Amino acid sequence: MTPATTRPVPFPDDVTEGFWDSIRAHTLSIQRCARCSRFNHAPSLTCPACGSEDLRYEPVSGRGTVHSYTVLEDPPGPGFATLVPLVVVVVELVEQTGLLMVANLLGAGPAEVRIGAEVEVSFEEVSEDCVLPQFRPAGG
Repeated sequence: MTPATTRPVPFPDDVTEGFWDSIRAHTLSIQRCARCSRFNHAPSLTCPACGSEDLRYEPVSGRGTVHSYTVLEDPPGPGFATLVPLVVVVVELVEQTGLLMVANLLGAGPAEVRIGAEVEVSFEEVSEDCVLPQFRPAGG
């Protein structure tokens, strides 16, 4: 954990509060529709599959595979200067085909990341008040 950060931090709202509460507790929870049982990420007011407003947060395994990635060579802001090159991954979670989540890949450099690589969620404590979900190579 860094003592102070200039990295942007999330501001939970009524829709995303359940997600960020779970992250602070070091658990990855994703919205799930009570009507059709589809997972939904990023959080929204209604289920994109059936339109139901009955969405609840449910813990998931945090395991997935790299669906896509990019490498940032230049910092997108001053708070990222020490993090470049930064590997940003789109992860397909194992719970559902097409359930995608974007985060940084920690513990692997640009030469080590591969599409299809197995990853697992990791929780980065950015500050005393902010925990971010990131991914690491599985088993590492």
